[in-house]
Amino acid sequence: MSEETIKLEYNTERETLRITEYGRNVLKMVEHLREIPDKAKRSEQAKAVVKTMELLNPSVKSQEDWEHKLWDQLYIIAEFDLDIDSPYPCPVKEEFETSPVPLPMKGSKIKASHYGRNIETIIELLCNEPESEMKTAMIRSLANYMRTQYLIWNKDSVADETIFADIEKLSDYRLKVPEGIFLKGISQDATFARPTLGIKNASGSKGNKFRYKKAKKK
Repeated sequence: MSEETIKLEYNTERETLRITEYGRNVLKMVEHLREIPDKAKRSEQAKAVVKTMELLNPSVKSQEDWEHKLWDQLYIIAEFDLDIDSPYPCPVKEEFETSPVPLPMKGSKIKASHYGRNIETIIELLCNEPESEMKTAMIRSLANYMRTQYLIWNKDSVADETIFADIEKLSDYRLKVPEGIFLKGISQDATFARPTLGIKNASGSKGNKFRYKKAKKK
């Protein structure tokens, strides 16, 4: 009795899947589709392949113009080499191979990450404001907000002078905190929690706002 050797086929030895969510069976269907000599028959079978893709990827229906997208994906799997009568023209290959345009990034680094870039922008605007009672009030409001951010990311307490010094430092000492400014007091029972990103709240929506927790009374 002869023994037959079973050769295992690894994915690394197979043709690369151009769209992985449809699997290798759809790739084989498309390859078979290209071998059908009759164009009318080939076009009819292409509709069946697109229908299969729709069943395998039902979430595509939630996208705008989803039928057009399925036909585009069929052409992509066929490497843009598919002569059929379809409701949509074959997409341009170069449009899918062009590298994405890099997003412009801010040239300068954030000076203090726990305050963020928006704080730096506000300070820059305040530097250009003329001296007035309104500007003093804006600086006070900014300092109160910066103290909150400081407490979230750093310690349980911080002196007003530390926040004032940070404002002047972030402005490259172009902004001077007026004398006599006092920040409003913070309840001793109040604690600060860092933002919880990507965690759903009771309503089911993701929350990314800062949460302030009241300390439990003993």
